[in-house]
This record gives sequence, structure tokens and C-alpha cells, in this order.
Amino acid sequence: MKEQESNQEEFSVSGEKVVAKVKELIDEGNARRIIIKNEKGETVVEIPLTFGAVGAIIAPTLAAVGAIAALLTKCTIVVIKK
Repeated sequence: MKEQESNQEEFSVSGEKVVAKVKELIDEGNARRIIIKNEKGETVVEIPLTFGAVGAIIAPTLAAVGAIAALLTKCTIVVIKK
């Protein structure tokens, strides 16, 4: 049986750079989930990523991330990788 490992990375970014960073993380292709937290550490949005769904959800998801980013000055992006 194959054991799956996952790890987590965090990035602090300013609001205007959130969409670019999320696009970059999706393009890398090894993220399972992306979580965006506000300055208080509260989860604002959580994006589950799967191979089949990435193409279908990418455009509306990035639009939503852009709208959320406009409200944030600083945030943390948590990436859970395979």
C-alpha cells in the first residue's frame, strides 16, 4: 500500500498579489488545497484542488479570489501539498 504524505507551506502576501500567487501555486500542480486567511488568521476562502476539477473551477475561483483580495490588505496563503 502506498503511503501518501502531505506537507503545508504558508506565504504572507499583500492583497494585490493574492491572485498572482494563487495562479502560481495552481500552475505548479502539486497543491491539494489552498486556504486564504485574513490578518487575524481567520479562514476567508478554502479552495480544494483535484486534477479533474482544476480546469473547470479555475476561472470562477480566481474571480472570487480577486474579489476577496480587494478587501484584504495582508493575508496568508496556506498551501497543502501532496
